[in-house]
Amino acid sequence: MTQKVHNVVIVGTGPAGLTAAIYTARASLSPVIYAGLLHGGQLTTTTEVENWPGVEHGIMGPLLMQNMTTQAERFGTEIVYDTITKVDFSGKIKKLWTDSEEIHAKVVIISTGATAKTMKLEDEAKLMGRGLSTCATCDGFFYKNKKVIVIGGGDSAMEEAGYLAKLCSEVILVHRRDVFKASPIMLDRAKANPKIQMKVPFHLAKLLSDETGLIGAILENSETGEKEEVKVDGIFYAIGHTPNSGVFLPYVDVDENNYIKVHEHTKTKTPGVFAAGDISDPHFRQAITAAGSGCQAAIQAQHYLEGFDD
Repeated sequence: MTQKVHNVVIVGTGPAGLTAAIYTARASLSPVIYAGLLHGGQLTTTTEVENWPGVEHGIMGPLLMQNMTTQAERFGTEIVYDTITKVDFSGKIKKLWTDSEEIHAKVVIISTGATAKTMKLEDEAKLMGRGLSTCATCDGFFYKNKKVIVIGGGDSAMEEAGYLAKLCSEVILVHRRDVFKASPIMLDRAKANPKIQMKVPFHLAKLLSDETGLIGAILENSETGEKEEVKVDGIFYAIGHTPNSGVFLPYVDVDENNYIKVHEHTKTKTPGVFAAGDISDPHFRQAITAAGSGCQAAIQAQHYLEGFDD
């Protein structure tokens, strides 16, 4: 039996993957998506999304991803709820494997995203989107004139704290050491902001909540073990992201943090393999920018396929 060769296989189903599916499906390329462990990506762990254009009163993250999924399926996208565990992109026909299937494709679009690092504390999953967040740009609006904590010590933490200080009444920046990884200019800017209070060397020991969601935290001095209860309305993790790129090595180049390097918008170093969304974007990490790069990947995939048999 001859192995079926798909025109386009998309790995991952966040805004990038689903947008790529919509565009390639409308181009009659019959894309197949392998959804992985978290269908819909990080938006499925958020509550209300208010910065998605055209949705005046906001939309719940899971519902937005379900709408995009339904739209992709309406145009003929096949969605397989399985995880790609191995690839071989050395030939013109790309090979991918799940634990139970071998897949062949002319084009692969990688949209596996990046996973926000967390503290692995009790009730984290339950409180995510209910006072706990990993994205100040996404969720800061909900904490106007409220008191929040930012966890982290790098440039991202300083940037998130600065952004939240424009919205919130008070920002407590908690770092487990008194030495920061942040660049001097970013650190000085945060220290100079009257709304930002530095809390070092402390770490987040426990999340406090009631039936409404997060209500505070217990902070612990990393040197003395002294504990302190703090009442806050929100906590933002700014301790980095882990891009889900490992399975695609060595067929893609990655930067020092393992984000996939692309050129000419979404092309990787392997012809016929494209990367879109947070997997190749360590800077913006927004649903709308991910969707835009998914569109770019889809159009570039179409152009690649036009010359595939030449």
